[in-house]
Amino acid sequence: MFTRTIENTIKEKFNSGKAIIVVGARQVGKTTLLNKILRGKEFLFLDADDPSTRSLLKHPTTEQIRTFLGNYKFVFLDEAQRIPGIGLTLKIITDQFKDVQLFVSGSSSFDLGNVLNEPLTGRKWEYELFPLSWEEYEDKIGFLKAEQQLENRLLYGFYPEVINSQGQERETLKNLATSYLYRDILAFSVIRKPEVLDQLLQALALQMGNEVNYNELSQLIGVNKITIQNYIDILEKGYIVFRLNSFNRNLRNEIKQNRKIYFYDNGIRNMIIGDFKPLGLRLDKGALWENFLVSERLKQNSYKNTYARIYFWRTQQQQEINFVEEKKGEITAFEFKWKDKKTKFPQKFLDAYQANGIVINRNNFRDFVKVKD
Repeated sequence: MFTRTIENTIKEKFNSGKAIIVVGARQVGKTTLLNKILRGKEFLFLDADDPSTRSLLKHPTTEQIRTFLGNYKFVFLDEAQRIPGIGLTLKIITDQFKDVQLFVSGSSSFDLGNVLNEPLTGRKWEYELFPLSWEEYEDKIGFLKAEQQLENRLLYGFYPEVINSQGQERETLKNLATSYLYRDILAFSVIRKPEVLDQLLQALALQMGNEVNYNELSQLIGVNKITIQNYIDILEKGYIVFRLNSFNRNLRNEIKQNRKIYFYDNGIRNMIIGDFKPLGLRLDKGALWENFLVSERLKQNSYKNTYARIYFWRTQQQQEINFVEEKKGEITAFEFKWKDKKTKFPQKFLDAYQANGIVINRNNFRDFVKVKD
């Protein structure tokens, strides 16, 4: 069992009078994490994948809630997005049963967020859980073993089940993608053309780390630009991909509207294109390295509440910086290189924003993916 970075943060919120919500893709370890946190305590476990639980929690009265809660002081509702109108039920528990600490997990932010945000405004602590981070992985297996597994992690990613299925990573990833991730997206969204979703994912996977143009995607796939935007939004809310917007402030010729699309997990991306060739035989090695670093930085900034904002930067003259981070009023430019190569940062950017430039490579990446609080 891996120790998750947000475990202690959640424990500190016990008995705060608010529900504790953990959201993320299926199979990232939400249920395992909350069960571990509740170990040694008597708690009521409600599995919303069970039809009887869904029936029980669909618009119950206060007295009905009192009956099934009984004397439990801890209640864990798993896969809450499966229950229509669950936000109002959770509001009643939080407001009317002050001595009950409520824990809720949900697989998909696009449904759970819409249902919970208004009813639980001011009544919840919400946390995102992602596939394992490099820090969590290294803390579990040690520096040397993690170092030996780096290339495998770039190929197969960080889903716990994948890591625990050594030798069966491809089969596990296939099952994960088709049985869980796609199922949630199709079940809890308004996607009417699954075949378009497949084509879009293929296109995004092949363009990973590059700037994405919605008009070009529209022409490539044969649907309108609005559909492309809507589907990418759903993929973001389903924890498949995330976007990086362009950094621009006051320099002329800065690209202002473009965005890059990354995957939360390298393994899912490689599963989509069906390519697990060794790193030494790949033309997309640089893209895999970049996706790994950006997704790891995103996890760290989220878990450790750094309040950092992340971007990329490019000008119309093709000057570019892989990754820009704004934190505590300071701007830092990062370039990603698999090998130790000297890189010259655009001096115009460094001067205009009083920024530092740092190259992240195979030798120093731990400083980048293990952010200090």
